[in-house]
Amino acid sequence: MSPILQSVLTAAGGVLAGLAAAVLPLWALARALRIARHQAGHDDTTGLPNRRALVTALRSAVAERRPFGLILLDLDQFKAVNDTYGHEAGNDLLTIVGQRLTTLPVPARLAARLSGDEFAVLVHGDPDQVGAAAQLAASVIESEPAAVSDGVAVTVRASVGYTTSRLGVPAWTLLREADEAMYHAKGHRVGVSRYHPTSAATVMRFDGHPQAQRCRDRR
Repeated sequence: MSPILQSVLTAAGGVLAGLAAAVLPLWALARALRIARHQAGHDDTTGLPNRRALVTALRSAVAERRPFGLILLDLDQFKAVNDTYGHEAGNDLLTIVGQRLTTLPVPARLAARLSGDEFAVLVHGDPDQVGAAAQLAASVIESEPAAVSDGVAVTVRASVGYTTSRLGVPAWTLLREADEAMYHAKGHRVGVSRYHPTSAATVMRFDGHPQAQRCRDRR
């Protein structure tokens, strides 16, 4: 091999090595950014979208001006599970509940964990469809005992509140309304409670018929 050709090949090899050294860190950086974006929008315990992701989805739904609703769910006696069986069992229960919520059919669009033992479901559809989805969410959660760590089976129940979109009502207001309806359901030990914008939350039995109208509880 001539000295000139050898010099050319050596220089080319150096250039390729330099490009490889530059590309590899860029690939690693891109992967790290993808992981960071996913973690920023998802809950570590359940893998569900988190509050940030839910608020983003709510704002998009408000901007689309199509009918939708928001369901909030709070597990009953969750603290007792943690205290009796430990935090690992509590995390198992949260994961199981999250998995059950992801099985909800359309028009349910997004299931999220907000914090603690509170979950949310975004539903695209009219008020009747949102109400039906709230009833179904409660039924799915309570469908059977949850097998947590060490084979312990715990009964799952939830207090459920929901609200529906109206023109000009922002995402944060809908969150507050659904939260009030949920705490109405919890405070009065009923299954599902609907927020009504002009009066009390409407308490619903699991057969879907109105049970009573009472002033909603403040959290």
